[in-house]
Amino acid sequence: MTVHLNSQADLEDAIHALLRQDPRLQPIYDLTGMPALRRREPGFSGLAHIVTGQQLSTASASAIWARVSAAFDPFDPEKLRKARAERLGRLGLSAAKIKTLKSIARELAAERLNLDVLANEDADAAHNTLTALHGIGPWTADVYLLFCLGHGDAWPAGDLAVQEAVKIGLGLKTRPTPKEMAPLAEPWRPMRGAAAHLWWSYYRVLKKREGVIGAPQRPKPAP
Repeated sequence: MTVHLNSQADLEDAIHALLRQDPRLQPIYDLTGMPALRRREPGFSGLAHIVTGQQLSTASASAIWARVSAAFDPFDPEKLRKARAERLGRLGLSAAKIKTLKSIARELAAERLNLDVLANEDADAAHNTLTALHGIGPWTADVYLLFCLGHGDAWPAGDLAVQEAVKIGLGLKTRPTPKEMAPLAEPWRPMRGAAAHLWWSYYRVLKKREGVIGAPQRPKPAP
């Protein structure tokens, strides 16, 4: 069964189901309250937006995306595929990101990739489809599935904020690695994406408590 988080009501239903499914999450929820659903634009535009912001500050990413999206309005993959690299570079895109975006646009044009159907696929299979694309890493894939497609079981195992929250919330001695995060999240299937929303909320609560948590290597924030 694929759970979709398309509305706040969907998220609330999933969170309540998780609390019944794993009582360890109740103390977390008692501190955070109900998380707010966060969604971003789907399709090529949504994935391109995430790629554009990789390894950049929020301000820099927003400025570059504003220029890119204005230059290609509507944001059509075929137009970007045909655009000269020099033009894209002047908009602020790095050579690596230009290569990634053009590669994705080619896959879409050849109909070897359909971003929309990923919302209904098994989360792990959808994750593997995205990470097989040039320049798309695990974090980008999971953020796209969760925030752009509302995939309820997408699990951002590589997100440092979620890792730190899980470490403290479950009383672990060390922050779990992405590999270790997978088995830890098994009790939350098929709603690992809803669990991620809860853990992000918990991390924000922890950050407000002086001395409880440090700065874990600049974790990527939830979009």
